[in-house]
Amino acid sequence: MQLDDKKKQASLDVAEDSRETEWARPSFVAELFKGNLAWELIHPYPLQSEEDKRIGDEYMEKVRVVLEKYIDPSDVDRTREVPREGIRALAEIGVFGMKIPKEYGGLGFSQINYSRVSAFIGSYCASTAAWVTSHQSIGVPQPLKLFGTKTQKEKFLPRLAKGAISAFALTEPNVGSDPAKMKVTATPTEDGKHYIINGQKLWITNGTAAELLVVMAKTPSIIVKGKEKQQISAFVVETDTPGFSVVHRCDFMGIRGIANGLLNFDNVRVPAENLIGKEGEGLKIALITLNTGRLSIPAGAGAGGKKAISYGSKWAHEREQWGAPIGKHQNTAIKLAQMASNTFAIEAITWLGCSMADKGGTDIRLEAAMAKYFATESGCKIADDFLQLRGGRGYETAESLAMRGEDPVPAERFLRDARIARIVEGTSEIMRLFIAREAMDVHVRQIIPLLSPKTNKRQHLRKSFLPFYAKWYPKQWLPAGGNFNVRELNGANRAHLASIGKSAKRLARTMFHTMVKYQQKLEREQIIMSCFVDIGTDLFAMAASLAYAEALLPRAENKQELQDLVDLFCRDARERIRRNFEAVKHNHNSLYNRIANNAMDGKYEWLCTGIYDGIPPGYLKYMNKSLEEFTRRQAQELPAVETSAPKPKPALEPVAK
Repeated sequence: MQLDDKKKQASLDVAEDSRETEWARPSFVAELFKGNLAWELIHPYPLQSEEDKRIGDEYMEKVRVVLEKYIDPSDVDRTREVPREGIRALAEIGVFGMKIPKEYGGLGFSQINYSRVSAFIGSYCASTAAWVTSHQSIGVPQPLKLFGTKTQKEKFLPRLAKGAISAFALTEPNVGSDPAKMKVTATPTEDGKHYIINGQKLWITNGTAAELLVVMAKTPSIIVKGKEKQQISAFVVETDTPGFSVVHRCDFMGIRGIANGLLNFDNVRVPAENLIGKEGEGLKIALITLNTGRLSIPAGAGAGGKKAISYGSKWAHEREQWGAPIGKHQNTAIKLAQMASNTFAIEAITWLGCSMADKGGTDIRLEAAMAKYFATESGCKIADDFLQLRGGRGYETAESLAMRGEDPVPAERFLRDARIARIVEGTSEIMRLFIAREAMDVHVRQIIPLLSPKTNKRQHLRKSFLPFYAKWYPKQWLPAGGNFNVRELNGANRAHLASIGKSAKRLARTMFHTMVKYQQKLEREQIIMSCFVDIGTDLFAMAASLAYAEALLPRAENKQELQDLVDLFCRDARERIRRNFEAVKHNHNSLYNRIANNAMDGKYEWLCTGIYDGIPPGYLKYMNKSLEEFTRRQAQELPAVETSAPKPKPALEPVAK
C-alpha cells in the first residue's frame, strides 16, 4: 500500500469510528435515499405551538432593546469589536443560557425559540449572533447537556448560563476536517488525576474571549485486534489555567466582530474529571453535538433571506430603468422571485429540523446536515443576487450611502457576513461527503463484508446480501403510490408531491447501480456522489416546503400567493434534479481530474504570466515579527471580556410596550 493510501485509510478509519453506526430511530431523509417517501414523518407539519411562540416573541423584544441600546452593527464591522457592555447586557437577560435547562440557571428554551432568537440577533448583527451561537450550539453547554456527568453540569452550566463565554476547539493549523492529523495531545499523569494538554488550535470562534473551552485532543492510542486505534477525547478546559494563551486574533472578510483566533496549550494541566464522556469518544461527541448545533445556521440564512426580500422588493419597485420599475424586467424579476421561493424553502427545512430536535423520536443527523448545506448554499446565492439587484448601491457600503443621503442598506456586508456559513461547522464539501456516507449506509452494510478477506462470502451472499436485494430492488421499479392526505395543496403542488416519491425510487436504484459499477472505487467519484446528495437535498426541501405550505394555507390571507411560492421552488428544484440525474450518466469528471492534476503539477505556469507574483512589501512587516512581539501586540489589542461576573451598572431600560 502506498504511503498516501495508508494516510487516507487512517483518516477514513478515524472518521468511520466516530460515526453513529446504528439507526435506532427513523429518519425521513434516510428513507428517501432508500427509495421511500415517509410522508408521515413530516406531515402534518409540526408547527410551533402558540404558547411556545409567545415565549419567543416576548423574549425577542427584550433582546431588541439591548441590541438597539448597546450595539451598532456598522461600528462592529468597522472596529472589529462587539461592545463588551453589549455582551454583558445580553448575558444579564439570559441570552447565553437559552439552551441551558432552568434547573441550572438557564432559560430552557426549545430548539425552535433558540434558533428564532439567534436568527433575530443575526438579522441585526451577524457578529453578535456568532458570539451567542458559538457559545451554545457547539460550545461547552451542548456537549455537557448531552454527555456531561451530574457533577460537571452542576459545576459549569450555572456559570455558562450567567454568561461565561465558551468555545469549541477542534480545528488546528494543519487540520481541518481530517481528525487523523490532529497534533494536540492530552497525556494522562502518572497518578491519573490530570491530563497535560499540548499543541495549538486555530479558527476557534469565541476562543480569544472564552472562559471555558471544549478541547478535542489525542489521548494515548489503544490496540484493538492487533491494530493501533487513535483515541480523540473531549475535555472542558478553563482558560485561566497556567499554560493557556491566545497567540493571535484572526481578522476576516465578514462577521468582523467575532473573537476568533489561534490558541496555544503549553503543558496545560486539566483535572481528569473534566473529561467529557470516555477516552476516545471525543469525535462522536462532537458529531452528535453538531446534529442540533448546526440548526442555528440555517435559521440565520433564513433571516438573511427575509432581509433581502424586504429591502429588495422595495428597491425593485422604486428603482426605475427604461421606463419601468426594475422588478418589471424579467432579469431582475427572476432574482426577486427566487429569493422569495428559496427563503420559504429554507424556513420550511429549518423549522422542521428544529421541531424534530424538540420532539425527539427521530434521527436527525441527515436532516440537520442537509438543512445546513441547503440553507447556506441558497443563502449565499440570495445575498449575491440581492447585491446584484441593488447594482452600484449594493457594492457601496451602508455608511457611504448614508453620508450621501440614501437609505443605508448594507447589501455588501450581508454578502460578506453570509459567505462564512458555507465554511463553518462543516464546509459544503464536507457536508456532501458526510451526507453521501450516511445515505449509502444501507448498501455499505451489505458490500463491506464482501470486500473483507475474513468474511465467509458465500454465507453472507446467501443469508444477507441476496435476500435483502431480492426484496428491496424490485420495489424501486414499482409506482410510488401512497395516500398523502393533503387537503390544501392545489393540483400543481400535489403533482410535485407525487414526483418526490417517484424521484426517490429512481435515486435509490441509480445509487445502487452506481455502487455496483464502481464498487471500491466509488469513494473517488465524489462529483457523482455530490449529484446524489444534491438530488436528495432538493427532494427533502421540496417535501418540507409542501408540508409547511399545507400547514400554513388554512391561515393564509392569500392562498394563491403561497401556492405560487411553493410551486416555483418545486419547479426549480425538479429542474435541478433532472440535471443531476443526467450528470450521473453523462459527465466529464475525468477531464476535471486531469486538468486539476496538471495544475497541481505546475503545468499551467505558462497561463500565469504577466502578474505580480511576489508578496507585497507591506505584508513583510507582519511576517517578520517575532512570535514574542506578535503575541505582545495581540495582548494589547484584545480587551478583557467580563461576562459571568459583570461590573455593577445601571439596570437595563424596560422593554418598550
